[in-house]
Amino acid sequence: MSTDTFAMTKIVGTSKTSIEEAIDGALKSASKSIRNLDWFEVVSTRGYIENGEVGYYQVVLELGFKYEDKP
Repeated sequence: MSTDTFAMTKIVGTSKTSIEEAIDGALKSASKSIRNLDWFEVVSTRGYIENGEVGYYQVVLELGFKYEDKP
């Protein structure tokens, strides 16, 4: 019988430009230190206001990744 084990972690990405850029940046950073990334879910979005305008976007992501089987 074959089974797989997965884990989840939560990260936060930010961008002064867009929500999409905040997501992309967070995933690029996470992929440098977490192997076997499989999926992500945007848990929440929010922003910071500077002088009545969007200062930056903040996106909270949950990431799923598979544990490696070691012989």
